[in-house]
Amino acid sequence: MNNLPTILPFIQELTKQVGDRLLADFEQARVAIAKDDGSLVTKSDRWADAYIKASLEKEFPEYGVLTEESTQILPDREWAWVVDPLDGTTNFARGIPIWGISLGLLHRGTPVFGYVAIPPLRQNIYGWSDEHGSAAFLNDTPIHLPETSPDPDALGNYFFSACSRSLEKMGRSKFPFKLRMLGVASYNILTVAIGSTIGAVEATPKIWDIAAVWVILKAIGAIWVPLEASQNIFPLEMEKDYSSRSFPTLVVSHAELLPMAQEIAKPFIH
Repeated sequence: MNNLPTILPFIQELTKQVGDRLLADFEQARVAIAKDDGSLVTKSDRWADAYIKASLEKEFPEYGVLTEESTQILPDREWAWVVDPLDGTTNFARGIPIWGISLGLLHRGTPVFGYVAIPPLRQNIYGWSDEHGSAAFLNDTPIHLPETSPDPDALGNYFFSACSRSLEKMGRSKFPFKLRMLGVASYNILTVAIGSTIGAVEATPKIWDIAAVWVILKAIGAIWVPLEASQNIFPLEMEKDYSSRSFPTLVVSHAELLPMAQEIAKPFIH
């Protein structure tokens, strides 16, 4: 990315500022209210959303911004940010220390840079992928997929990340892996990138959940499968409202796992 030297330091500092404030809020009493879709939102979500949006618009005035809590229509711009200011609000509101800040940068509707900060774990995962090259990092250390595939005779010793809605569709008995549910869509998927799991499935992620992680997974060569047969996620459509659109997603670390994972995910496929 030609503009990476400008973007990366700014995003690192921005997510640190927001993360520090959210950590301070996390240590205090938290009050959450239900949105129209049943999900929770806190004052911290709304503060982070407004602060990130204003900071991005000031630093990159020609770029558009789509965020979970305010602007959910993709602006008709060559460059646009997609932001989840607090992914894992329920965890945050209930005192579970796994939640994050997610920012994806789109070029003509397709992510080329993603940055996800997980302040309670002190993890910052980011990457980029375009015609100039690709790379991904955990706390500034390059990350790669394991060179060897998981042992097919010992899949019960590997972790697979899922969400509760995934289990509603697929049923626990169909999983040959050990399941982990973290309550943070972006981090569920990113566990594949950092080598903690061999796959992940998300039933109802929104665009702000996946824009940043999609490019990170692409950069390391993981396999990303949209679970709606007619759905190509990217490029996104300009001026489209993404507030209610979900993107059921399957990710695996190695091609050898794909047939088994797709069989498990059959209930998703329309």
